[in-house]
Amino acid sequence: MNWYQNSANNKHKIFVSYYHKDDQYYRNEFERRFSHLFVSKSVEPGDIDSDLSDEYIKRLIQEGYLTDSSVVLVLVGLKTYCRKHVDWEISAGLNKKVGGYSGLVGILLPEYPLSADNKYSYSNIPPRLADNLKSDYAEIYTWDFACQNEATIKNVIQTAFDNRLAKSDKINNSRNQYTQDLCD
Repeated sequence: MNWYQNSANNKHKIFVSYYHKDDQYYRNEFERRFSHLFVSKSVEPGDIDSDLSDEYIKRLIQEGYLTDSSVVLVLVGLKTYCRKHVDWEISAGLNKKVGGYSGLVGILLPEYPLSADNKYSYSNIPPRLADNLKSDYAEIYTWDFACQNEATIKNVIQTAFDNRLAKSDKINNSRNQYTQDLCD
């Protein structure tokens, strides 16, 4: 199935997962540049009351936002790896649902600390994303590469979409979900 054949309105349904406090700028920039290419299924700031129980929030994410998403795109900043909501969102996307699984892709934000040879570390990306990079289900790219133009981001999203079918046997969602944020 190609980019223009996967849904009634010919656009992928993308859930963008990110740390709202630190990385809202990049989420806004991503949407500004590319929102005409996809249907956003993401949680907007203020959509979910943080005073609700964790189980209710998890259910809202799964049933209200991720049910029909085709790709979970994780914007990976400095503290994304330690955020429970990001973990829950990735986990929900990897659960089989109506329409199958969501594809999974990470985009390393410019603040992400790459090594001197431009490599990322599994220790400071969301562990569930790392598990799926190791299993070859997910892909990861730098912001500068993935977001350089429409053709590139379409290919990044299409690859994640294709992986959800072609590589579903490689999904690793076995990790226990976070019960709390691991950093501020």
